[in-house]
Amino acid sequence: MNPVERIIPARESVYLDGPKPRINEFYFAWDVFKQFIKGFRALHFLDPCITVFGSARFTEQHPYYQAAREFGKQIASLGFTTMTGGGPGIMEAANRGAFENNGTSVGCNIQLPFEQHPNPYMHKWITFNYFFIRKVMLVKYSYAFIILPGGFGTMDELFETLTLAQTKVINNFPIVLYGKDYFTPLLLAIDTMIDKGTISAADKKLFLLTDDINEAMQFIQSYIKDNYKVKPRKRLWWLFEKR
Repeated sequence: MNPVERIIPARESVYLDGPKPRINEFYFAWDVFKQFIKGFRALHFLDPCITVFGSARFTEQHPYYQAAREFGKQIASLGFTTMTGGGPGIMEAANRGAFENNGTSVGCNIQLPFEQHPNPYMHKWITFNYFFIRKVMLVKYSYAFIILPGGFGTMDELFETLTLAQTKVINNFPIVLYGKDYFTPLLLAIDTMIDKGTISAADKKLFLLTDDINEAMQFIQSYIKDNYKVKPRKRLWWLFEKR
């Protein structure tokens, strides 16, 4: 079949497998634009957020789930909004901690064939079709980032955030890695990068590794106090945003 005769829906996972007919590329670009506007509308008037990253696979009984739940509680006590990827596991735990302690809890969910369903502890959530749009939203509205143990997706989010901090795209954003046993092998790999000259020794100062939730929150508070002031925003509803 001539490829021009088959219009592939923009949301199919094949959007990265090479050139398509121009009409397909247009539909894909249009779909991406709509997804961004959808995110801006949903999240624009949020109070400042702290984003918690971590695995979708930890159950309620796991210590990392309990730690994420406590982080959500602590974030709520600071008056910040807890933002996550909106799914189960660590994401649910952080949302739950905020939700159960009178904090605002939001999520940026993703359409997946497995694992990812919205957890019940969110005041507001939005589901995206593309990971890269979701990652933009998880970073755009946050003043700090807490990374608990996770898999490929969590590592992707961690290293993208570190890259943005390293290249000064985001400045003075505290990044916390919680779980020394889990992340120590990763730090050894980072030390190898330093030894080989692929990153600078100073880049290791971009984050804090800890097993202490209070230490993590004090680290975040000190950065926020020294570097950020929340400015009031006029309520201009130019995208017909929803409260």
